[in-house]
Amino acid sequence: MLVDFFGSTLPYTLREDLPGPLDSDEFLQYLSVLTDGALRRSRLTRLRNGEEFYPAELEAIRGAQQSINMEYYEFAEGRVGGEFLEALIERARAGVEVRMVVDAVGSFHTRAAFFDGLRSAGGRMHWYNPLRLRDWQKINNRTHRKLMVVDGETGFIGGAGIADHWRYRTAQGPTWRDTVFRVEGKAIAGLISTFSENWLECSGEILSGPRQFGTSAGPEGAPGFVVASTPHGGGTQARILFQILIQCARRSLRITSPYFLPDRSAREALVQAARRGVRVEILTAGPHIDHPMVRRLSRESSRRMLEAGAAIHEYQPSMIHAKLMTVDSQWCVVGSTNFDHRSFGLNDEVNLAVLDRDLASTIESDFEEDLRQSRPLSLAMLGRRGVLSHEDELLDHVVKWES
Repeated sequence: MLVDFFGSTLPYTLREDLPGPLDSDEFLQYLSVLTDGALRRSRLTRLRNGEEFYPAELEAIRGAQQSINMEYYEFAEGRVGGEFLEALIERARAGVEVRMVVDAVGSFHTRAAFFDGLRSAGGRMHWYNPLRLRDWQKINNRTHRKLMVVDGETGFIGGAGIADHWRYRTAQGPTWRDTVFRVEGKAIAGLISTFSENWLECSGEILSGPRQFGTSAGPEGAPGFVVASTPHGGGTQARILFQILIQCARRSLRITSPYFLPDRSAREALVQAARRGVRVEILTAGPHIDHPMVRRLSRESSRRMLEAGAAIHEYQPSMIHAKLMTVDSQWCVVGSTNFDHRSFGLNDEVNLAVLDRDLASTIESDFEEDLRQSRPLSLAMLGRRGVLSHEDELLDHVVKWES
């Protein structure tokens, strides 16, 4: 959905040398402080596509004994939405505390009555920033988060909402390609905190009670932190996270983003990374993109990166919707953030940044498989420079898409 054609972006740059290499305790501490993320250890399990992540999420819901907290940009009516709602209603009737935040724009076509059964069973559901005339000034602030926490012990974070196109072929095209991660360990606390922020904003209630916070220690896992990003002053913690990691990369940067529209600072950081010998590879949506204008704008913004030696690929089989980044095969950033102005400057987002070589290896293996089904973008394919290529500043303002 197009919400905002024109928006300002802050410049982002690093002027000082950073403390230690990317895998050092000093750098880990620095990055967590700058993004306001508490350092915690957790174990992440990659779930590839709806055939894996929906059954895992439903299994967690059906096994819930204490609480289920969900926050989604898109919760659509259909086969998938109906199955989730049925499982949530059953657990609510069994006495499990079910709380849900759903974005009013992302789920614009979902009827309010769709959730009546959940409310009747004792579950609680609130729209995020309902479309009301008195709240017109907040229309651009959406929750684009996709997260779930069950019993304070198992969490899910990634790019997918709740809708049929992540599980089945629809009239709009083939099943979408996406990735979700199951989270176990102390990082769950960061996901609960993130949910509680928007739950308070929607319901007026501070999250409380032993059912919400009776978390176990869980597995040790890898060090990392949750980045709960909320717009403030034109910038977000997610934007800081991405800029630092891009500028600190020394060997490789692999980015998957369906809507690849980096602002000027991010484009320059990627150009400079490629010029200093970093292998910069970007995977983005191809012919099945749900917003074709974004693809055209993305191609216009890619010229300088291609000239600097970056590789950009367009996924061919279906719409790719995963939001992933690995840096030097060490750092992984997973979550809901697109590489565009909406995610970096307007939306509420959530990401999990972890220093985990094994997870990076899994994500990069998926990346390589996706590349084999993609078409590289070349300068010849871009043709003559368009007006947007000549006017770089326009690309800093043109955006603003959601999914």
